[in-house]
Amino acid sequence: MILTTDVKIGQVTKSKSGRDKGRLFIILKIVDENYVLISDGGLRGIERPKKKKIKHLMIYRDVIENFMDDSLPVSMNNAKIRECLRPFQTESNM
Repeated sequence: MILTTDVKIGQVTKSKSGRDKGRLFIILKIVDENYVLISDGGLRGIERPKKKKIKHLMIYRDVIENFMDDSLPVSMNNAKIRECLRPFQTESNM
């Protein structure tokens, strides 16, 4: 687990506070310097991302390549987000 302060679309994050504390997410969109839209492909799917303050997230250095564009690719769906987050879930439980 390597953390960074830079925020990019497609980065893996972990919530530090709130009801979703400890859950892993992927950044879908950067709203402004304080907020991002995140999704975990489950409770918070692409169709209803969560708006979260950046200071309430642990930002991993890892970036999912499919999210490098400003707009979501048509092929990206909730199942693929869950699949991308699966390796990080096992790593964070260690």
